[in-house]
Amino acid sequence: MRPTRLLLLALVAALAAPAVTGQDYPARPVRIVVPYAPGGINDLAARILGGKLAEFWNQSVLVENRPGGNGVIGMDAAAKARPDGYTLLMAAVGDYAITPQLYSKFPLNPLTDFSPILLVSDTAMMYAAHVNAPFSTLKEMIAYANAQPGGMAYGSAGAGSLSHLTAERFAFETQTKLRHVPYKGGGPAIAALASGEVLFESLASSSALSNIKGGRAKAIAVQAPQRIPLGPDVPTVAEAGFPGFEASNWTALMAPAGTPRDIIVKINADANRALKTADVTERLAKAGSDPLGSTPEELGTKMRAESERYGKVIRDIKLKLD
Repeated sequence: MRPTRLLLLALVAALAAPAVTGQDYPARPVRIVVPYAPGGINDLAARILGGKLAEFWNQSVLVENRPGGNGVIGMDAAAKARPDGYTLLMAAVGDYAITPQLYSKFPLNPLTDFSPILLVSDTAMMYAAHVNAPFSTLKEMIAYANAQPGGMAYGSAGAGSLSHLTAERFAFETQTKLRHVPYKGGGPAIAALASGEVLFESLASSSALSNIKGGRAKAIAVQAPQRIPLGPDVPTVAEAGFPGFEASNWTALMAPAGTPRDIIVKINADANRALKTADVTERLAKAGSDPLGSTPEELGTKMRAESERYGKVIRDIKLKLD
């Protein structure tokens, strides 16, 4: 068969093949990859948002937990999926802006391997102490820590975690003598604070306040621009005399790089609408999170800014995990 004839047949076949566009998306079930085991903030955000999108789309939205490698296994699987809108990724600030900078060789670059869709939820970080700690404010904590030989021990969810970096940044910039005690995850770290094994931590406000209400911990300051509904009596870090220490564990929905723009726009519009519904807002609030919503461009800007911010902290404290 002549080359011209072959080319003509290929063009006809291409034109005849059904193309998925934003208008008819989704035509089959959608998968949201969560790079951790069920129960965490990424998983909750994926299930709450995915459930509402399934209602809008009249299609199943399946949450696939792919834990391992500090989030790398799930992220890598999502990045290598076909960029057609049927595989998405729900991850958090640590996955997008922190973990890639902790290793000399990292298999992914979230800024280039994914297409931003939107910011989903936000959970403010909080400085908290054991209920019997001999300090109740940040200034008192600094004075106490600096008076201890070798500094005061504090707990975190692990080396390189958001709880670790937000505490280290405060210590570095305020010249507070803190000694890091890493635990294997947020649960063990919170248990250590509640038992008095350590006196101080930076942790998600939802986790802190549950222990505060239970009489096992006390709030020191919330790392948010304003006081939060879950703890209206807790001062912000700025109110405590230290402006510029805002931090939160935000989640965001992404797609593999190269996903068609019209599909990104479709998911973004429907997800933003879902985040404004009363039941989604209520379910996120019960998990200690606020709904966000954004444009893809706003998420991209957020990722770059957070990568720069936490990259500076990592360089300042000279942290590498390999």
